[in-house]
Amino acid sequence: MGLFSFVRDAGKKLFGGGDDPAEAIQKEVADLGLEGDVEVTVEGDKVVIAGSAPSQELREKIILAAGNVEGIASVEDNIQPEDTSDAADFHTVEKGDTLWAVSQKAYGDGSKYMKIFEANKPMLSDPDKIYPGQVLRIPADS
Repeated sequence: MGLFSFVRDAGKKLFGGGDDPAEAIQKEVADLGLEGDVEVTVEGDKVVIAGSAPSQELREKIILAAGNVEGIASVEDNIQPEDTSDAADFHTVEKGDTLWAVSQKAYGDGSKYMKIFEANKPMLSDPDKIYPGQVLRIPADS
């Protein structure tokens, strides 16, 4: 539970014309197959998510799916995971970053980049398609 910061001007474009931002984010979470019983509300550039998720991993992915949206600066997390496994770290992609470089920073070994890629599916579809401002899950190195 907490407040997570995101880069407001980076992310997927979900909002258009008269779209309800909360509905658009709720649909994005569902379209990504991120199971959970969550309710999304939007207050300006902040998303508030409440409810439950089957796992800590799914909780984190729901937060990232909502926060990595253009126009969103923060996500207030009120999601209760059903398990209590350790939380992953989050990393904000900087200009020039690659998953290899992020893995090198996080684990001291760039060749573990696929671990980060897998931890961010289905939000990532290709390990070469990350962008500055995007926030990624960095699971513990085990």
